[in-house]
Amino acid sequence: MTGSSGRSSTTAGRATRVDSAAMRILLLGKNGQVGWELQRSLAILGEVVACDFDSVSDLRADFTDPESLGPLIRRVHPDVIVNAAAHTAVDKAETEPDLAEAINATAPGVIGREAAAVEAAVIHYSTDYVFDGSGDQPRDEAAATGPLSVYGRTKLAGEAAVQESGCRHVILRTSWVYAARGHNFIRTMLRLAAERDELKVIDDQVGAPTGADLLADVTAVVLSRLLVDPRAGGTYHCVAAGETTWHGFARFVIDWARGHGLPVKVESQRILPVPTTEYPTPARRPHNSRLDTTKLRQTFGLVLPPWEHGVERTLVEVTSAIR
Repeated sequence: MTGSSGRSSTTAGRATRVDSAAMRILLLGKNGQVGWELQRSLAILGEVVACDFDSVSDLRADFTDPESLGPLIRRVHPDVIVNAAAHTAVDKAETEPDLAEAINATAPGVIGREAAAVEAAVIHYSTDYVFDGSGDQPRDEAAATGPLSVYGRTKLAGEAAVQESGCRHVILRTSWVYAARGHNFIRTMLRLAAERDELKVIDDQVGAPTGADLLADVTAVVLSRLLVDPRAGGTYHCVAAGETTWHGFARFVIDWARGHGLPVKVESQRILPVPTTEYPTPARRPHNSRLDTTKLRQTFGLVLPPWEHGVERTLVEVTSAIR
């Protein structure tokens, strides 16, 4: 770990602009889908100190004990904290609300407090689940929230905790995250398509499948801007362009697999659309997960690719290991 002597500073604290060659980024949640991609995307910005529950010795980030994050942050003394850790088991959160609260709400508050103390910026991730999913129009950042689940409520509380801490921050709300790594919808559909003659997939929830790699790349752009222009801070919606249902997502994955010679047993017409009510779950899901990304695109000059592009790229990566 490099020393801090090369960092820009002023008599009042750190300068608004931080020399990227000396920048230190503390990445929390390195082993998750987004955290894994962030290790790649953030590496060009400076030194990345990546931590998680299973990190060794003094770099272990135990989100079940939020106050333990304070000594870690003070020890690393970062210029930026990127928090990719979260309790994302939506149904399980219903039966362990205290744990979800600690990880999703209390821990972000500690991160924000400690970041403010060392004058670090914070990037934090949130979700479409902070909304109630009513209507059929995309919601912008100013839309009224109304979470339906423990997961949604604790993520919304985490947003508020970061905002109230007074640290420089960007909160990125996203939806339907997938990646080539780990358990996710794409891998599940490929497995089921090879095993079954018929599939039933929900067709009344609408959103935008968003790749962890896209989120990570957007984060690098946003962070670069935030460090030179604190006015760029705030809450933004970040999802791929376009929209589909889980049924449409499944059809795209399975049709692509069939077209590329993968073992697919189920025929396209046997991928049946069903309502959410046919698959009751402990946690209620929003039916409308459309998020308006205008603010993000205009503020940072970004073009968000169609969701199909990212899914196809991930399918190439996932299926290369199957062949």
